[in-house]
Amino acid sequence: MAAWVGLKSLGLLPRGLARFIGFSFAVVAYTFRTPLQQAAMSNLKLAFPQWTEAERKRAIRGMIRQIGWMAGEFSQFPRYTREKIESIVMLDGFENFDAAHRRGKGVLFLTGHMSAWELAPFAHALYGHPLHFLVRPITNRRVDALINDYRCLSGNRPIEKNRSARAILKILGEGGTVGILSDHNTSLDESVFVDFFGIPASTTSGLARIALRTDAAVVPGFLSWDESRRKYRLRFEPAVELSRTGDEDADIRENTARFTRVIENYVRVHPDQWLWVHKRWKTRPPGEKSIYAA
Repeated sequence: MAAWVGLKSLGLLPRGLARFIGFSFAVVAYTFRTPLQQAAMSNLKLAFPQWTEAERKRAIRGMIRQIGWMAGEFSQFPRYTREKIESIVMLDGFENFDAAHRRGKGVLFLTGHMSAWELAPFAHALYGHPLHFLVRPITNRRVDALINDYRCLSGNRPIEKNRSARAILKILGEGGTVGILSDHNTSLDESVFVDFFGIPASTTSGLARIALRTDAAVVPGFLSWDESRRKYRLRFEPAVELSRTGDEDADIRENTARFTRVIENYVRVHPDQWLWVHKRWKTRPPGEKSIYAA
């Protein structure tokens, strides 16, 4: 109920004030959640062992700002139109997405938890290219319904992750687009281990499997905050070239590694805009101990 009321209340405020309040709540939430602090600092030590403590804290402050701003932006979704979004999000490299879309075999929108990541597919749809996105249901049904209603205001549609395979194949077969967040830890039964910042990370193999089966283009698209322009930048890269050696297991692993390198490269460029509080290296190969402190 609190989340429902909070989102509705933020949405009544001007955008700038909503972002400021979202940021303030994010600061408080992080300050009083020791596990989040431990996870963020541990991850940054793993990814950037050469950094000083001050550099890691600076990246964490940036991350908190982005998460808080995202809450503010999300609350404003009912107000956003095509004209409004142009003053908030600029497209960069759209020709890469367009070229992939014109192939007619569907597009897998490879993305991650960068900056105000909920804003990326929302803006993409307002610019005229709605997509389907994978979601995990939230336990509170009222909050789940509200959040999905907001996400769909620009024309996007959700796919429940546990029932996604057939739906994704149908959408891609019709030349549609499916957005997939591929930068979080995944359980052993649906993953392969590929390097992320030089450390084996349990990573979803589903994206590679679908791409190989359908020949859909895998187009990286990431949102980042451009301080000089005071706007978000939604950047599309050229479609990732897939490995097709005929060895399915090897191709799945290699392509998953390629997708993960793309994500890592973005995180390296914008280390203060990635979700460091997530335990990316939580799942370990059988027999290997946890790399996080108890």
